[in-house]
Amino acid sequence: MLIFFNFLEILSIILPILLAVAFFTLIERKFLAIYHRRKGPNVVGVFGLLQAFADGFKLLLKESIFPSNSDKLLFIIAPILSFTLSLCGWGVIVFSSTSVFTDLNLGLLYLLAISAISVYGIIISGWASNSKYAFLGSLRSSAQMISYEVSIGFILLTIVLCTNSFNLNDIIEFQEEVYLIFPLFPISILFFISILAETNRHPFDLPEAEAELVSGYNVEYSAVGFTLFFLAEYSNMLIMSCLSSILFLGGWLNFNIFFNFSEELNMIIKIIIFAVYFVIARALLPRLRYDQLMYLGWKFFLPLSIALNFFYVSFFYIS
Repeated sequence: MLIFFNFLEILSIILPILLAVAFFTLIERKFLAIYHRRKGPNVVGVFGLLQAFADGFKLLLKESIFPSNSDKLLFIIAPILSFTLSLCGWGVIVFSSTSVFTDLNLGLLYLLAISAISVYGIIISGWASNSKYAFLGSLRSSAQMISYEVSIGFILLTIVLCTNSFNLNDIIEFQEEVYLIFPLFPISILFFISILAETNRHPFDLPEAEAELVSGYNVEYSAVGFTLFFLAEYSNMLIMSCLSSILFLGGWLNFNIFFNFSEELNMIIKIIIFAVYFVIARALLPRLRYDQLMYLGWKFFLPLSIALNFFYVSFFYIS
């Protein structure tokens, strides 16, 4: 009976996440349509609300094609690993003072570890496909993610040293007087740009540069495999939106002085703000060259994040 209730609890987290991912893809297509002066999805369902489900159903019904020289076991494992790791991160996300699946004392470190391990799913997909395009795309992606994880690590270290906690709830409660985005504004800007590179999103979506790599590491995938990579990418974007709202906008803390919103609604509004940021970045910014991306990560973001870490830590401890 206990196992059954645990299963229901896990299911109560996974299903809303999948629904949120489905509607996020729809919202992104609607926003891009507005920027491009076109209609976007508007046929399936009222205002196109069922388009995401129609696309998902279509992909699930397609035949899974395996390249003749691929490692079929690893080829199957790679998307499952990426999707599973993207769901694991939600276990420590705090939606309110009481709504959290697991309130880990090392929640921030856990999220950083999950983000680092997710590189393996991408590397394995490129290797198992036995395609030069897919393998080059996976190498690009892993190098990019590792590069920006270093600067993100120093940014998170700054926040941990300022708040004296790895616990996400403690970090939120520390911001009861003032959101960290104001005293740590330069750090927040670095973080907001780095999460675009960490999730392989525009303008850092070099692994999916169509003119060079034909969709990158997932080029050989179809049907369910492609769907799992697709869901993992959008799930990671929503996790980063949650993490950004927790670290810099006080998470579930009430941000409106005129209306007393519920903690969950406060969190949802802040998540939407960062989700829209991902979409706007894709609509407005041109794609960088790969050498520009790596230069930005190693020769600008990393030294700057280390310098800001020393500055803020020295300031907080001296004061």
